[in-house]
Amino acid sequence: MSEIRTPLAVHRTILAVDVRGFGDHRRTTPHQVAVRDGMYRAVKRAFRAAGLSWDDCHREDRGDGVFLLAPAETPKGPFVETLPLAVVAELRAHNANHPPEERIRLRMALHAGEVTFDDHGVTAGSVNLTFRLLDAPAVKKALAESPGVLALIASGWFYDEVVRNSAVLDAATFRPVRVAVKETTTIAWVSLPDHPYLEGTALEGTAEAEPPPGAAITMTATASDSGRVYQAARDQHITER
Repeated sequence: MSEIRTPLAVHRTILAVDVRGFGDHRRTTPHQVAVRDGMYRAVKRAFRAAGLSWDDCHREDRGDGVFLLAPAETPKGPFVETLPLAVVAELRAHNANHPPEERIRLRMALHAGEVTFDDHGVTAGSVNLTFRLLDAPAVKKALAESPGVLALIASGWFYDEVVRNSAVLDAATFRPVRVAVKETTTIAWVSLPDHPYLEGTALEGTAEAEPPPGAAITMTATASDSGRVYQAARDQHITER
């Protein structure tokens, strides 16, 4: 009997996007086709504008969204420093030339971690977490209440390692949110690239929310010319059942 070997895990930047209200009853099948086409065109063009290679990414269609894995050697900074605003510009151009039923607003989730490829695609706890973030009520609410076209949610890891250490981003434009979806309970960070949060504002019921079970979160704030920068240290636990 031959031994079945589990493929080795590899590190990837993980990005997932989802169209808000894709299944709205006002959208006919032709409308949905136009939305999907517009979504792909917007994200592909935004990748090019951000200096990211679309062709080098593993991609999977999700019907009302798309899921991408970028190679380990791809810099992570552009995914939060330039890609979101490039997506916004492309979505605005699309929406300006389409009827309401074909206009697009997106949620985007970012994470990074080890993933395993098999004969059927890819699997990993890091992938599961990315989709839990994408489905989080807090990011859905943020987009619903924003006049903008994009809401971004980053994992705690991505925020600590990329956002907070960026020389380009103002970390004060991100707000901590509690995510409790299916088997996952964690803290993530939401931003609205085309309608940034003002200094001192917070997402309702999130910044002061009780930390998830097993998570100890310490937050400090330091003043700067551009606002208040929050630094979070956490012992984060994600339980998968």
